[in-house]
Amino acid sequence: MAAQGAEAQLLLSVGLIERDSNGDTLWVWGYPSVTGELRELLLRKCGLREENPPPRGLLYGRYKRTWFYLTSVRVSDQSPLDKVTHFCVVLTAKDFNPEKYAAFSRTLCRTYEKQGSPVPMLESYISVLTRGSCRSEDNGTFLCRDYEQRAAFLSGSIKDVVSQFGMEAVILYTAVMLKKRIAVYHPRLEAAQEFTRALPAFAWHRQDWSIVHPYVHLNPEELEALKSCPGSIGGFHDPEISNRPDLYDVFVNLAEGSITVSPNAKEALTMGKLHKDIGQLIVSLADDPEVSDAQVIKDISGKTREILSILTSFADDAPAGEKPTVNVERLRQKRLPPATENFLFHLAAAEQMLQT
Repeated sequence: MAAQGAEAQLLLSVGLIERDSNGDTLWVWGYPSVTGELRELLLRKCGLREENPPPRGLLYGRYKRTWFYLTSVRVSDQSPLDKVTHFCVVLTAKDFNPEKYAAFSRTLCRTYEKQGSPVPMLESYISVLTRGSCRSEDNGTFLCRDYEQRAAFLSGSIKDVVSQFGMEAVILYTAVMLKKRIAVYHPRLEAAQEFTRALPAFAWHRQDWSIVHPYVHLNPEELEALKSCPGSIGGFHDPEISNRPDLYDVFVNLAEGSITVSPNAKEALTMGKLHKDIGQLIVSLADDPEVSDAQVIKDISGKTREILSILTSFADDAPAGEKPTVNVERLRQKRLPPATENFLFHLAAAEQMLQT
């Protein structure tokens, strides 16, 4: 029962968007109700307003602490939805778990396409809220317990990130560790989603995927929400993002395979011997076909713990239960290489270990 109660606290709403034979796209149903602001955002995100909506898998993103998951379907000739050409099932939730919500969305989509009514969808939604499971149209069963949070965190591929950028991947490691803003561009939404979801694993000790905003439009409300998130990782499919250096410290052009550090972040992201050592470790792990993504993350996390131990060695004793704070003077007296000292100073700030 505890797991079922937790699920009820994570799910926020279910909704339905339709595109009719006249080309109009409308929000037609939802439970419970969502704000007009969120409805408009979801209508913008679902893709059904495009002239020829392409077939897509799950699209997902985050807006003001709410995760949204969108699954669109082209209606088949056998469906009772005779005036509808496409529909999109929308789920909003508090947790990051694309695989779980993709599976649940597919169940809801099959139900709606076959039944042509949102009532059976609502029944499935309530069943998940109360029991943590629901039956599907193909006689299968969707079970929330099959989708653990940790598995969602591990599903992104750090090996793919490193394979694409090699030693430059250490820039991404450093940016995530220092809570710098990263913008990722690719014209294909799914590519930006997959890349952004992998990056928080560079700072596995935090296990914080709330920084990921994998599907962002250059819309004032969305950009304002993004700016309010320290150390955000944003995914964009509009090439105009390359002309908005105010939105990032590090810009990743996935389509061209390039990483650019903005001028205002160059000082914090100065590379030295420590970074070279980290980069070589990351590359050697990622290049080994015998090493899994989970093992790569574990070994990078081990290196991170070593660095945090060094940082803690410069900290003053803290009262029980409180985080130690770094004594900056003691750090400077160590006379470390400038790039290492600079990195540790900024890391102390990111870890909220800096004396004020």
